[in-house]
Amino acid sequence: MEVNNEVTNNNANQTPAYIEFEGFTKEESQELSKAGVLIGTLEQIKGWARSNSLWPLTFATACCGIEMMGTGAAHYDLDRFGIIFRASPRQADCIIIAGTITKKMAPVLKRLYDQMPEPKWVVAMGSCATAGGPYVRAYSVVKGADQIIPVDVYIPGCPPSPPALIYGLNKLQEKIRLEAKGKKVR
Repeated sequence: MEVNNEVTNNNANQTPAYIEFEGFTKEESQELSKAGVLIGTLEQIKGWARSNSLWPLTFATACCGIEMMGTGAAHYDLDRFGIIFRASPRQADCIIIAGTITKKMAPVLKRLYDQMPEPKWVVAMGSCATAGGPYVRAYSVVKGADQIIPVDVYIPGCPPSPPALIYGLNKLQEKIRLEAKGKKVR
């Protein structure tokens, strides 16, 4: 679906003439545009709905958790992106791992991930969750969340700022929409 570059001249208002729908003629595209019709596959609509209603499970074990809480508070307000924190893995479709993961905590994280319904996504927030952080040489620290469960988005920083978390969640939303269109995203 592309917007045609031709413009109509309606009393000096410059507006696109019509949206070109793939597989339709120019006249059919103009008629659909005038009627306000958008066309997409069911998978694209499901992807759009999923990406705009993320319900992440909070898994905060350290200082990154404070930044995650600040992101959900009034100043940054994740609700405007359709992101609402959940406390139950059975209601969540995304998990945000914020903080250090110890070897004692790893089975708990795996169990929470397994209890989440499909489709599910994982965000590793901060250097501790992505690579072990400053505690990487400790015998009890897991060297990144990807050692336990598959991670979709990595957010660097120690701790990452709320805008960095918002950027990472926006990238996750973009990934969900692209996967719904059938494109492979790394």
